[in-house]
Amino acid sequence: MNWEIDIIHLFVSGGHNYKGRHEKGSLDYEIEDPDLIECVAGRGIRGDRYFDHKENFKGQITFFDYGVYDDVKKAFGLPDLSASVFRRNVLVRGVPLSELIGKRFTIGSLEFEGAEEAAPCYWMNEAAADGVHEFLKGQGGLRARILRGGSLKKGMDSLSLLP
Repeated sequence: MNWEIDIIHLFVSGGHNYKGRHEKGSLDYEIEDPDLIECVAGRGIRGDRYFDHKENFKGQITFFDYGVYDDVKKAFGLPDLSASVFRRNVLVRGVPLSELIGKRFTIGSLEFEGAEEAAPCYWMNEAAADGVHEFLKGQGGLRARILRGGSLKKGMDSLSLLP
């Protein structure tokens, strides 16, 4: 199966705003939105907070559906909400991300393995609005491993499931 996808944002942050911050408050590490990111097989995105996090890490790269982002903005009356608040790496349009869980797929010459839902955490209520955590359950995005690396860039591309 193939999809034509639009890669709209590529977010990278060198630090954790929420991880390990329970009852301590969030931090405010800068999030960059470059035109291109370097995906390194088995390691993650160069320059991202989860690069070389641990062996076989399920969240070497995360994907988020632009339609879900739009739904949050509309449902919570947040027309100016930045897509970066969700802390997902790749914001895409054109593919049902939940169908990629447990599957291998390519985007251009890169190869990924969908590991699990990028389940939302309670911090989404602080980052966006009260209730967003619950709203995102079941549509929080996709955590994946990078199996064959290379450069991923913004714009139109094709995503193909592998047998």
